[in-house]
Amino acid sequence: YQRKYAYQEVSRTLCQPQTKAEVETQHFYVDVSTLSLNTSYQLRVTHVENFVLRTNERFSFNATAAQPQYFKYEFPQGVDSVIVKVTSAMAFPCSVISIQDILCPVYDLDNNVAFIGMYQTMTKKAAITVQKKDFPSNSFYVVVVVKTEDEVCGGALPYYPLSKNASPEEPVDQHNRQKMLEVMVSPTITSEAYVSSVLFCLGIFLSFYVLTLLIACWESCRQQKRKGLLAAMDSPSLDTGRARSTPDSFLGHAPYDSYGYGSFGNGSSGSAEGVTDSMGSAEVPYGYAGQEQFKRRTPSAPMRPLSIAMGERLLENVTGRPRLDSLSSVEEDDYDTLADINYDKNVIRTKQYLCVADLARKDKRVLRKKYQIYFWNIATIAVFYALPVIQLVITYQTVVNVTGNQDICYYNFLCAHPLGNLSAFNNILSNLGYVLLGLLFLLIILQREINYNRALLRNDAHALECGIPKHFGLFYAMGTALMMEGLLSACYHVCPNYTNFQFDTSFMYMIAGLCMLKLYQKRHPDINASAYSAYACLALVIFFSVVGVVFGKGNTAFWIVFSVIHIVATLLLSTQLYYMGRWKLDSGIPRRILHVLYTDCVRQCSGPMYVDRMVLLVMGNIINWSLAAYGLIVRPNDFASYLLAIGICNLLLYFAFYIIMKLRSGERIKLIPLLCIVGTSVVWGFALFFFFQGLSTWQKTPAESREHNRDCILLDFFDDHDIWHFLSSIAMFGSFLVLLTLDDDLDCVQRDKIYVF
Repeated sequence: YQRKYAYQEVSRTLCQPQTKAEVETQHFYVDVSTLSLNTSYQLRVTHVENFVLRTNERFSFNATAAQPQYFKYEFPQGVDSVIVKVTSAMAFPCSVISIQDILCPVYDLDNNVAFIGMYQTMTKKAAITVQKKDFPSNSFYVVVVVKTEDEVCGGALPYYPLSKNASPEEPVDQHNRQKMLEVMVSPTITSEAYVSSVLFCLGIFLSFYVLTLLIACWESCRQQKRKGLLAAMDSPSLDTGRARSTPDSFLGHAPYDSYGYGSFGNGSSGSAEGVTDSMGSAEVPYGYAGQEQFKRRTPSAPMRPLSIAMGERLLENVTGRPRLDSLSSVEEDDYDTLADINYDKNVIRTKQYLCVADLARKDKRVLRKKYQIYFWNIATIAVFYALPVIQLVITYQTVVNVTGNQDICYYNFLCAHPLGNLSAFNNILSNLGYVLLGLLFLLIILQREINYNRALLRNDAHALECGIPKHFGLFYAMGTALMMEGLLSACYHVCPNYTNFQFDTSFMYMIAGLCMLKLYQKRHPDINASAYSAYACLALVIFFSVVGVVFGKGNTAFWIVFSVIHIVATLLLSTQLYYMGRWKLDSGIPRRILHVLYTDCVRQCSGPMYVDRMVLLVMGNIINWSLAAYGLIVRPNDFASYLLAIGICNLLLYFAFYIIMKLRSGERIKLIPLLCIVGTSVVWGFALFFFFQGLSTWQKTPAESREHNRDCILLDFFDDHDIWHFLSSIAMFGSFLVLLTLDDDLDCVQRDKIYVF
């Protein structure tokens, strides 16, 4: 800062040349220079006590900017790696800790301490892991330098006023700028601990593969027993008519569930022939409580109340029924032009209660290709996104290793175990769960799809005409996104800092968006967003994330623009959900809004057509407007996390909306999805507890971030953030299973009796 400082006492520790033995006499010269006039001084030479540090012993000392200190440490026999911990009760003055090889001269001044070795700035804590292989002499110096100013550690840059007659060149008197510190050198973990930690990590996540295999075997055995029982019931020795009329619930098994969770069976389920109502007359009707339901009129069925028979929502006897397309209330064969059928769909979407069959009229092959594009697009995005990220973080790590500047990366230095060129291997290893569990989810989806396709080839009526339409492309995209989240999180933890945090969050945005799309697709298979428009919107989100990270810190204009976009997007999405896609965004929207307000609010006071949907959408708007107001008022520094919080809140809100509407429609949640919901919620709770421990933060300076560092808590290898990685990967996997199995209770319900919401 072009300043000169006045000191009353200056001291330097002399460096002993390696070529000289301690018993030899050495001669040296001391040159003294000063900016002051007619200054007297005293020269004192003393022996440095405790110059060699001992393992696991604490040593306290004082240092100032003009009195740096350094000590020597020699590796004991059998110790390959040690961690040097330096602590202080006082945050300021700011200091620098450096590890240097045994060479002369020792760089122990503020203006040259960064020239060689490894170094960190420090307020209250510093920790540097040192490996014997990096020091040929099997020893090193621990250098402590107190800086002349505190700005690099997050302190203020003070203003020193000059006296009236003082010259601008007059040295600044910093008074007693002294810091008391304590240093301790301890051995780190052995190579056996690395092996045991890797095996522990693999064991946790491979156990999920074993559990899935056991469930598959159990389900396969159950299917074999069921087929044997059905064969026995169909034998000539039994009353055939009675066997065919036996409710399937008597067998304790749904007619078609060969593609259930974890099913790796042969996919052969019983024929739909002779299947009757599996719920019986005691089941709660599938309808909105207190409201009269009417069955839609088809060319072959007159209009009659739905609530007459409780089992009407289930498959009656559909062996001779035509394919799915004819289950809708409108027969496509009755129309001559595409315009006619599109007009009729507009009419359908204005009905009080839509059914899934109304929105599942497109050709299955077309929809299959449409949703497969989600997988191939995200796979392509992953390759083009991951390659430059990997290259960049390798460059970051190389810069850290070459320059020795450990302020570049924000590790938890008290629990950072190096391996090869990686500074924190444990933070990378703990991301393995995302990859392994994402792969397991892809395998489960693959087996489900295989079994479903086999059922279609057998013309299984349940697969053709019952349940939520099965489209697996979004599930494949979700599994791929989970694997990529693990890879990119590992890349971020190679060198975590402010500039590359979006690597860790980009695919979190993807996962949140894909989960919302999957929830919407369940009841709206024909009108769901295309892969191109969906990924374009997610790209826009990531663009805002980057802009917010680079320009959003304290920028009022940015926060105003973002908050307005957030509110407008919320309103547009609410309109899309309320009208189920049947509205147009054009110049006539203001006129239509005024017309609706006049007819529904002024001329006559009428309530909304979809009350439940309106109530939940109003709640969602309140939450999103509150988040927008919070961002505009508080303007958090961590914009990427704020944006992710918006996505997660909306996902949870939509999931709650889906569950509430599902239960309001008289549907139920089966045991497996219920257990997944409860277990996943518990795991998410523990995961968030470890996430908010905050072992480091790039919102502060590197020195201030190290004040949050903590020791390892698991196997002396993993810290709190690693536990977050373990638990959050399990929780995400469980959340995906919830989406996969949530509507399994509808697998025997005709699609023209499943409500859309």
